[in-house]
Amino acid sequence: MRPWSRVRVAKCQMLVTSFFVLLLGLSVATLAALTYFGAHFAIIGHASSDRTPYEAMHRWAFYVGISLAGLLTLGAVLGAAATVREAGGLMAGGFLCFALVFSALVQVAFWRFHNPTQVEDALLDTYDLVYDRAVKNLSGTPRQQLVAIQDMFLCCGKSSPFSLLGDAEAGLCRGEQAARQDCLVGIRSFLRTHRNIASTLTGIGLAAMVYAMLLSSFLWFAIRSGGSLDRKGKYTLSRRVPGCQPQEPSFFRRSQGSPKLQSPTDSDVLHGRLGASGPSGGPRLLQDD
Repeated sequence: MRPWSRVRVAKCQMLVTSFFVLLLGLSVATLAALTYFGAHFAIIGHASSDRTPYEAMHRWAFYVGISLAGLLTLGAVLGAAATVREAGGLMAGGFLCFALVFSALVQVAFWRFHNPTQVEDALLDTYDLVYDRAVKNLSGTPRQQLVAIQDMFLCCGKSSPFSLLGDAEAGLCRGEQAARQDCLVGIRSFLRTHRNIASTLTGIGLAAMVYAMLLSSFLWFAIRSGGSLDRKGKYTLSRRVPGCQPQEPSFFRRSQGSPKLQSPTDSDVLHGRLGASGPSGGPRLLQDD
């Protein structure tokens, strides 16, 4: 494959990659918004206090998600614009955005690998705190917060390790609520689904960032090489004015301006013969009349 063909293929791939990176940024922003403003997380956030680990982790996850979404969107826009305009500075900016997102995703994956249950433990600890408050005060605000959480997760109470519940704990789940699943199981099931979506986006993001960095670096070197990628020059078409004839090349313009050739007459031929030979029969230069 010729060099200009490789560059053209890389430009097409860069445009397609920028489009998918933009979609990935929108997906990350949507996930961050659902994590912070979603009904399941928001209702537990209202029940928890600012001093709990869950509240700090909740804000941290939102800020990280929004930052990653912004970098992904900026990198996609810079990559597409640099590909169309063949601008080395914009391409370098897109590569920097992709590199920052890649570094952040590596840190997130490393943290998830070494602390796989940290988010789950923080959420369950918050529920345990609300549950203990509701058991001690059945008619106050903790009771209302617990009922709201159980209605959101469609669960009720939690199982005792000794399979024995006190009267206050047994009174929290009566009637139809007693048939619901354990809240610890329901919360874990919800977090498992959320965790799988986040892990999928993280894996796709890592692969997309590696591919985008390779394409952007290749196109940056192609732009800096001075070959102007696959273009050899810029051409502009001027509008033709009505009534004007197109300008012809200089050769034809000179031919039209020169005197027309005429066929020689009999006298010209006779005069030319006499001028050529002369009276003495020797050569003679031609002279104009």
